Amino acid sequence: MRRATSVSRDHLASLGTCIGKFTKSGSFRLTVTALDLLAAYAKCKVWVKPAAEMSFLYGNHVLKSGLGRITESTQQNQGVVVLSMSDVPLGFGVAAKSTQECRRLDPNAIVVFHQADTGEYLRMEDEI
Repeated sequence: MRRATSVSRDHLASLGTCIGKFTKSGSFRLTVTALDLLAAYAKCKVWVKPAAEMSFLYGNHVLKSGLGRITESTQQNQGVVVLSMSDVPLGFGVAAKSTQECRRLDPNAIVVFHQADTGEYLRMEDEI
């Protein structure tokens, strides 16, 4: 990193692991390649049941019926890492409901909005 600061921007191609991309509007969007970093340092995590893993990996939201566990202090609209019950990171998303609200939801309610998952490697391999 220190050596990269002495190279001008015109000559610098890349440095490290690609964790996201800038959109045309200038905002930064995380990609699934950031999942290893997010899973290691995430404060809020969601574990999904084995039956719901494939649904999430196909790009669907996590429903209450597929929820295995959730971190106790998760707030609504907070970023979460989605894990399998065996602690394998599957992707990340945004909590649709807080932990307290999840307890009284019906089974078909959305708990986590899908943002990215490891199945994107197969669906969009030419873009990543």
